[in-house]
Amino acid sequence: MKLTPVLEDAFNAQITLEFHASLVYRQLAIEMELHDLPGMAGWLRAQADEEIVHANKFIDHVADRDNHPRIGTLGAPQVEVSSVLEVFKAALAHEQKVSESIRGLYRLAESEGDLDSRPLLNFFIEEQVEEEATVREIIGRVQMINDDGPGLLRLDAELAARQSGGTEAA
Repeated sequence: MKLTPVLEDAFNAQITLEFHASLVYRQLAIEMELHDLPGMAGWLRAQADEEIVHANKFIDHVADRDNHPRIGTLGAPQVEVSSVLEVFKAALAHEQKVSESIRGLYRLAESEGDLDSRPLLNFFIEEQVEEEATVREIIGRVQMINDDGPGLLRLDAELAARQSGGTEAA
């Protein structure tokens, strides 16, 4: 079943937002690289890759529905941070923005009577709960550490353990 024009536009807006989220995470990774925290930078780069995977899932859904996926205009991420805490607070703020967008897309699909989008949107609603919780946990740990050098290095080493699945992961 083809998406309605309004749903096609909304899904395309979500595709653009997912790519923008990738750019935000990549910029945050750069900030951590500049703070000599390679583990945190790697975690953020893996998160950037995951956002591209998410965009690809939306692209596939739109194309599978016989619609035309389109990436909208992407601007440079406006990220101004000077500490580890600010980096992860910026990450959480962006995750919350993505979460709200997905909830809006879900509500729109419901109002359009589009049952076929439910599985994808249910996946993303659950995914966003997990994403926000993970970043909140990191924020809590950064606040507990409170600029303690050895503590930051331990957290950096722990976050370094995350491996990226690449941008074409399923």
